[in-house]
Amino acid sequence: MPIPRFGLNRFDARTVDAFAADVRRAETLGWDAAFQPDSQLRRRDTYVLMAAAARVTERIVLATLLSNPVNRHPTVTASSIATVDELAPGRTLLGWGVGDTAVRLAGLKPARVGELEASTRLMRALLDGRAVDVGAREPARLPHHRPVPIWIAAGGPRTLRMAGGVADGVFIRAGTHPANLTKSIQEIRAGAAAAGRDPSKVGLGAVFHTVLVEDPARALTMGKSMAAGYYEYSPMLFDPPRLSWPGPDPEKLKRERNVLPDFHHAPDLEASGKVVDFLPDAAADAFCLRGGPADIVTQLLGVLRSAPAAFDYVCLHPIPNPASPDDPARGFMARVAREVLPPVRAALACGGH
Repeated sequence: MPIPRFGLNRFDARTVDAFAADVRRAETLGWDAAFQPDSQLRRRDTYVLMAAAARVTERIVLATLLSNPVNRHPTVTASSIATVDELAPGRTLLGWGVGDTAVRLAGLKPARVGELEASTRLMRALLDGRAVDVGAREPARLPHHRPVPIWIAAGGPRTLRMAGGVADGVFIRAGTHPANLTKSIQEIRAGAAAAGRDPSKVGLGAVFHTVLVEDPARALTMGKSMAAGYYEYSPMLFDPPRLSWPGPDPEKLKRERNVLPDFHHAPDLEASGKVVDFLPDAAADAFCLRGGPADIVTQLLGVLRSAPAAFDYVCLHPIPNPASPDDPARGFMARVAREVLPPVRAALACGGH
């Protein structure tokens, strides 16, 4: 079975230099990709951070996960990512999406599917060096264009189908349950086929929230917060695994119990998980990996082997979010690199699909 590139999306961003050093450490530890959120009210400028990391690394892929067409105009984003690719030729990737948290924190509305598609087409043309009619006096061009891949992050069926038709690859944000992953891949392939593309040429990635907590009760509670986070933005993801939401409306719960900004990003994920303790344990299992390193290895291999296609990228999102800085020896980055990635890679290399 092909071995995916494993990436991490949380780094020490207290300063630009600290971020660059942390990405370099990830590269040294054996991580394949450094994914960086683009959330202007929560973190420093994404492209400045990526540029600094590009200067001190040699191998690791530098990618946004994710930027959006609301906070920055797509022409600005295309220019920024092309500039980063000059510093890290052939190892940049633009992760693109509607921008839930980053957009909502600015009092704006996430992009619609049509806007996401149009912006992707515009950036693809600019990054390929083509002229684009944008309604200005002259067609738009990007003088420093670079062939940076554009990957769309999606969870809903309409977005997945659209992404299959226009993106170089798709990051599936639908949890870990085989039913959701299978349905997502089917939607991507259907979208590619409808657009006249070869479905096998569309890259596949997955984002797995990973609760690295040895205590089973704490890991389960945080896992329920992860499930609630998926439900509040994409309730349809509860249908394929045949799960139900037996509690109050999640927006009402967040207001009444002060869960901010959402169940995925609450400062105290154990407390936010207790708010949704009414969820069955199966909900946590359907939307995250959880437990100690051995548990994560077993679960991750199970998810990868049960998927109907191999993933090119797997982003392991650390839960709880690491303190800044992540503990150099015992933090998520080091522990997963040392105790999870080697056995998973070895098993995939010799175990087949």
